[in-house]
Amino acid sequence: MAAAAGRCGGGCGKKRKRAAAGLGDLHDDMLERVLARLPPASYFRLRGVSRRWRAAAESTTFRAACARVPARDPWFLMLEESGHQGPEEQNKQLPARPAAVFDSAERAWARWRGAPVAAPVAAAGGLVLYRDAATGELTVVNPLTGASRALPQPPSSAAGALQAVAMYGSPYRVVLILGELPDLSMASYDSTADAWEVPVALTRKAEDDEASSRERVAEEGEGGGDDTVYFLSKSGDVVATTMQRSASREYSSAVACLGSGSGDAVAYFLSRSGTVVACDLARRAFAELPRILPAYHEYSIGVVACGGAAYAVVLSELLDTASLRVWEHAGGAWRQVAAMPPAMSHAFRGAKADVNCVGHGDRLMVCVSSGDAAARGCFLCDVRTNRWEELPGLADGEGEAATGFVAALSFEPRMEAAV
Repeated sequence: MAAAAGRCGGGCGKKRKRAAAGLGDLHDDMLERVLARLPPASYFRLRGVSRRWRAAAESTTFRAACARVPARDPWFLMLEESGHQGPEEQNKQLPARPAAVFDSAERAWARWRGAPVAAPVAAAGGLVLYRDAATGELTVVNPLTGASRALPQPPSSAAGALQAVAMYGSPYRVVLILGELPDLSMASYDSTADAWEVPVALTRKAEDDEASSRERVAEEGEGGGDDTVYFLSKSGDVVATTMQRSASREYSSAVACLGSGSGDAVAYFLSRSGTVVACDLARRAFAELPRILPAYHEYSIGVVACGGAAYAVVLSELLDTASLRVWEHAGGAWRQVAAMPPAMSHAFRGAKADVNCVGHGDRLMVCVSSGDAAARGCFLCDVRTNRWEELPGLADGEGEAATGFVAALSFEPRMEAAV
């Protein structure tokens, strides 16, 4: 027995406890796979945990592990809107506005770490496209890594003013839509070639000719032959239907990709007269979609793309209440697919509110802005179930609720997205 006790070292009667395995015991490859599954917002904090985590966050194998995560919940980028600007102010370099992002995975707001001066105009594949208001320079940025790329100067063209900017695909493409209806053209940038293609004219789709001509005749009969129709609002003010687009959304568009690839991309944007224009980027053709409401009806409209479909969000007043409805364009016509409950939308009545919205997947972010503090808010809608919820406000540095945000962009945060 003594010999046995000696062989056991005197410890046979007790069980030794083994320390629980932690992340520090994982192999580097397995650690990177675990970290890749964390919410994207945590990437900003990885480098401060330890030297090993910092090395993992900066490794190419970690980026590859992130690429194997099939999908991530979107981020919704919001800008602070300082009101519509006059013609003199639009040509000046504007100071940076505070910005915020709503992380739909963590259901929380955070301050945005974007470019300090340039305005975000498009997003795709985890990347955000910025445009400098003074020079027109375009820069692609990965917000998670800070990597950026300044795009070469677009080819000079006499095609006319910039109407909209579209970005889609992976590798990504950037499209500038130029001119005035019905004379539109497009200039495309291919990231794989790092070059712009020669601008080409867009043709009007044949099925659009008859409908658009009927609409133009109706507008000319009511408005005197130009693109602007004037009418009296309920308050007796003279209102013009020419769109006064927000400066932060001046060149925005919604891109719907019908297939898994980017070959069937269609960009939707609002014309200056308030019609929705659909540009088939592959076939280089466009169509003016029919109006949802008559030209003489006062309303606010935003266009989004969700899950390969195009939607219009319309805020109008009807029967002494405000109505916010979502319409889908399919089969050449608009059909209503969702509507905010009247108890939520009634507060917008008489507030001259404006809607700005973006979409991702089946979710739609709608920001309602107004001079009336009681008629503002950010809302999230599931277009499949017509489920609406009002999001909590973002507190500023002094603890007060920040107001005046407008929806700017939505994108899927991807650590591995290359500029």
